[in-house]
Amino acid sequence: MPIYEYQCQSCGHELEALQKVSDPPLSECPECHREALQKKISAAGFRLKGSGWYETDFKKGSEKKRNLADEGKKSEKKEASAAKNKSSQAPAAKAGS
Repeated sequence: MPIYEYQCQSCGHELEALQKVSDPPLSECPECHREALQKKISAAGFRLKGSGWYETDFKKGSEKKRNLADEGKKSEKKEASAAKNKSSQAPAAKAGS
């Protein structure tokens, strides 16, 4: 969902609103309660939430595409596996001594 910027033409109050693209523009100012809000022209901001967002923008053909959401899970699994391997190797070394 885009984040839109508004400015009141009456009191000058500025605000940001998280709205669907299909939502009608806000008109009432929350400060002075007049119907004087106007949407500012700016680059709309938005959030990329959830898994499935890939780091593919501006990639060259030779660079590998990767899923950013899965990378955190993979590193956690590697750390857990390494810790498990360390703990299982330690007793075996003591037994052989």
